Amino acid sequence: MSSQLFRTKSLAVLLEEMKGEQRLRRVLGPVALTSLGIGCIIGTGIFVLTGIAAHDKAGPALMLSFVMSGAACVFAGLCYAEFASMVPVAGSAYTYAYATLGELMAWVIGWDLVLEYAVASATVAHGWSAYFRDFIGLLGFHVPPQWAGAPFDIATGGGVIQWTGNYFDVPAVVIAALITVVLVIGIRESAGFNAAMVITKLAIVLFVIVVGAFYVDTSNWHPFAPFGYGGLFASGDPKGMLAGAAVVFFAYIGFDSVSTHAEEAKNPQRDVPLGIMVSLVVCTILYILVAAVLTGMVPYDKIDIHAPVSNAFIQRGIGYAGLLVSVGAVVGITSVLLVLMLSQPRVMLAMARDGLLPRGFFGAVHEKFRTPWKSTILTGAFVATAAALVPLHILAELVNIGTLLAFVLVCASVLIMRKTNPKAERPFRVPWVPLVPICGMVFCLTLMLSLGRENWLRLFIWLAIGLVIYFVYGRGHSLLNTIKEEKISFQDRRPGPM
Repeated sequence: MSSQLFRTKSLAVLLEEMKGEQRLRRVLGPVALTSLGIGCIIGTGIFVLTGIAAHDKAGPALMLSFVMSGAACVFAGLCYAEFASMVPVAGSAYTYAYATLGELMAWVIGWDLVLEYAVASATVAHGWSAYFRDFIGLLGFHVPPQWAGAPFDIATGGGVIQWTGNYFDVPAVVIAALITVVLVIGIRESAGFNAAMVITKLAIVLFVIVVGAFYVDTSNWHPFAPFGYGGLFASGDPKGMLAGAAVVFFAYIGFDSVSTHAEEAKNPQRDVPLGIMVSLVVCTILYILVAAVLTGMVPYDKIDIHAPVSNAFIQRGIGYAGLLVSVGAVVGITSVLLVLMLSQPRVMLAMARDGLLPRGFFGAVHEKFRTPWKSTILTGAFVATAAALVPLHILAELVNIGTLLAFVLVCASVLIMRKTNPKAERPFRVPWVPLVPICGMVFCLTLMLSLGRENWLRLFIWLAIGLVIYFVYGRGHSLLNTIKEEKISFQDRRPGPM
């Protein structure tokens, strides 16, 4: 049994799958891939999480929090880029784990990615609803409160369910439904729609940085780290720079979505690594600058945690900026939601191809649009339901730790693959191995340990549910039960040391 759980899927089989009729259409170039990455990264982090992290966790040291989270993602991103260039198929980290760590760990990572994309999408839909209501409120329109929130909440610390008197969050349902329709139509249309939103929100972010810089009071940066620089091994509510980094890590969730679209890239060996690294570097720089401007404009303890950026301008008497930033937030968060919901069905498509999920449903590709349409509709239904009925903070707390675990396993996979397949062709190679993968694992584990002990409990519960599904269905239906793989030696035309 143990040999079955840890059997791997050879590169030959992975590449052979690219020749089937159920493959996706190659239409994405480097600009489209980079805009997908930027579209998913910039949004929730700048417009929502900066307020919570600065006010409650890190103060002005939020700038270092973004550096810490960005560094963890850069190390992990380099590892993603190597695998994406080697195996340009759908599935992202799930596929890479199948080729290196075996079927059971591939399932664990795939299940983590379901947590990342589906639950993060519902979280972002909540944020979109809040900013949309603020925006139309500036225009004199209002959504009745009972149609703008979850019907229940859970008291912090007590675990007591409280009924809010609301029905469900209508704007969140509407945006999830609209995005689902766009995604079913096709990847080219989805990428074009996303590119337009990326341009708009980048203009708003640059406006925030340039205009806000004139209103920075450097005295607001003192004390620089009012909560300290720690946050490790804390229970309850961790404080400090590391705790802030663990919170704002959510802002980077989705850069790995670029790798989920490797099968749809025109030149995946070149364009996917480029899209990952450019989007990460650009967004990290923008995050640090926005954090510096925000904490410089307003004392950290006066930052509004619900609409931090627009409120900072209002506090400094720049009223017209509130409307501009609200527009940027609505557009920015829309593109984040689009990319997250775009990525989720492609992970399930890869798992279905391997028999770990029902192939007839999750592996179905639309004859005309060439998109995984059934799983896209299912994703949209889940996101709409969760965003409509589940409180924001409950959703947000589920996401980060599972994603960080997936990143740790991807970094480990690079080290394993260099040993087990040293001569495989690698169009992109992670530099300074083993240093870079080890740094990626250390940074991500540090952030995991800064999230609070209760997050580990939620992670174990989620993984337990996934393991039940695997042993009840996936293990028995795995295609590796019937496929006899040929042993193929991969000759690297550019051999080199680790």
